[in-house]
Amino acid sequence: MLKKIEIFFRQVFLNILLLVYGKTKSKKIETFNSDSRILFIRLNKIGDALVTTPLFNEVKKKLGCKVYVLADRKNYFIFENNPSVDEVKIFNKGIGGIFDVRRFIKKNNIETLVDLHDDVSTTVSFIIALSGVKNKFGLKKSNNKIYTKTVERLDSAANHIIDRMLEFSKLFNININNSEVSVRFYPKTESTEKARQWINNYNPDNTFLLGINISAGSDARFWGLNNYRQLVALLNEYNLLYIIFSTPGDYDLARQIVDEKFIYPPSKDFSDFAAAILELNMLFTPDTSVIHIASVKNIPVFGVYVKYNTHDMIWSPYNTNFDCVITEEPTLKNVTFEEVKKKFIPFLEQTLNV
Repeated sequence: MLKKIEIFFRQVFLNILLLVYGKTKSKKIETFNSDSRILFIRLNKIGDALVTTPLFNEVKKKLGCKVYVLADRKNYFIFENNPSVDEVKIFNKGIGGIFDVRRFIKKNNIETLVDLHDDVSTTVSFIIALSGVKNKFGLKKSNNKIYTKTVERLDSAANHIIDRMLEFSKLFNININNSEVSVRFYPKTESTEKARQWINNYNPDNTFLLGINISAGSDARFWGLNNYRQLVALLNEYNLLYIIFSTPGDYDLARQIVDEKFIYPPSKDFSDFAAAILELNMLFTPDTSVIHIASVKNIPVFGVYVKYNTHDMIWSPYNTNFDCVITEEPTLKNVTFEEVKKKFIPFLEQTLNV
């Protein structure tokens, strides 16, 4: 009940903001250059952050401007070492956090805010409406009045999430060849060194290396111990090596699939995990954020996906060789090994022979 009351009052306050701070759409063609200062807003999860990085890279490359990112404590590390991002601001929840962002905007003379969220966020709407900046960009959605300019929200059932993010480039008057862009992530130097040392010791002959990630953020996307055991048995028939990846919380599950020597040391630091993924020749995963890390280096990916109660296009790796098995049930429980094997073997053999 308290949650419903909170949602009600947040919506009331948002409606007031739309009336008081809503702006008429600008027909003026804005000019952006190396003196421009742009703050992109992307809160929420890791995958949400990764899919915005191609846009940041293109804006920085084409304009040479200052690029700032307002991020969440759950995803700020995705942007930290990115040379296309000049500064990352971590958002602190609550009204104090909103006014803290306003001070940050004023301190850095930011004149353009970009709301990268697909759906209406009351928090982000407050930030934008109260920002005091000249340019306020967003997708066409129900809170249109707070933006000075909007771009079409492409159909999520027919367009990749990264293509949808790249639509924002039109507001900056830059041309992008979507086939040439990629996700950008830069692990910490120590994470890369640790990953390469471990993998060189594990794979001194530089044999084809396949990573199997078993963790996916929810039990619904765990494929099952027996399925992974059968997958490992299948891989033993090929001239390759495999590594099991898991979160620290799933480490005991990984140990029930293979001996510890086949498991990459779990870490709470996403950079450690991602650095090792970037050393692979191929990835098998049920997780949609990990596939974007693989696409940084165009590492082929085979996915096992849950697509439940949604018409949205799956989050496949961008401009990267990919295949998958998809279930429209709420979990992977009924996705059999034989079903996956039928599609996985041709994909694996094709990748091995490239």
